[in-house]
Amino acid sequence: MNVPANLKYTKDHEWIRLEGDIAYVGITDFAQSELGEIVFVEVETVGETLSEGEVFGTVEAVKTVSDLYIPIKGTVLEFNEELEDAPELVNDDPYNEGWMVKISVANVSDLDELLSATEYEAIIGV
Repeated sequence: MNVPANLKYTKDHEWIRLEGDIAYVGITDFAQSELGEIVFVEVETVGETLSEGEVFGTVEAVKTVSDLYIPIKGTVLEFNEELEDAPELVNDDPYNEGWMVKISVANVSDLDELLSATEYEAIIGV
């Protein structure tokens, strides 16, 4: 199970990578493996400011649909449009090509409340 040390994680299996005051958000390798083959990602919150834990979209696998939760307060700036034609990128490369949204972070210090890679690994039993 791949859990990069440079990311922060949530108990809901989202990851976040900060680049300046912009962050990339997606689901973890563990989450995509549990969901199975991902066939659709829907995000209708571009332009909206969401609080931590609010739903920013959904991911649909062959057998289930799951909500996606924003890890920290921020404004959804962009949806990864590559996922429209190639949702399997979430399965193949969840931490890079399979990112889901870019957000403008309201308060960078909010990341301190999220899980480290080691803490996340303890939750998923790695």
